[in-house]
Amino acid sequence: QVTLAESGGGLVQAGESLRLSCAASGRTFISSAVGWFRQAPGKERQFVAVIDWSGGRTYYADSVKGRFTISRDNAKSTVSLQMNSLKPEDTAVYYCAAVWAKITTNQYEFDDWGQGTQVTVSS
Repeated sequence: QVTLAESGGGLVQAGESLRLSCAASGRTFISSAVGWFRQAPGKERQFVAVIDWSGGRTYYADSVKGRFTISRDNAKSTVSLQMNSLKPEDTAVYYCAAVWAKITTNQYEFDDWGQGTQVTVSS
């Protein structure tokens, strides 16, 4: 099991950047892929990005490709999401989640979730 806590959300204007962090604890973190998901008001939660245990493989949703970058520091047990060129449609609660021993973009396969952090992008 992995315990996750997101931070770094806030209110920014369109075109600006934010960096989200996901702090993890638990002995399985080192062998877990970590993903970021988001849920806007009235919408279903959707996949944003995922990184494998080594940091060697990453996948992104088409809507954020080229603007967002996911990375991890296993020594610090953290996963980050650098978000550039933010748009109002990026407004959502952002969650990080962990899945043990595989990489997937399917949210239903993730085992552990954080509480989320709000990102609001004004136009």
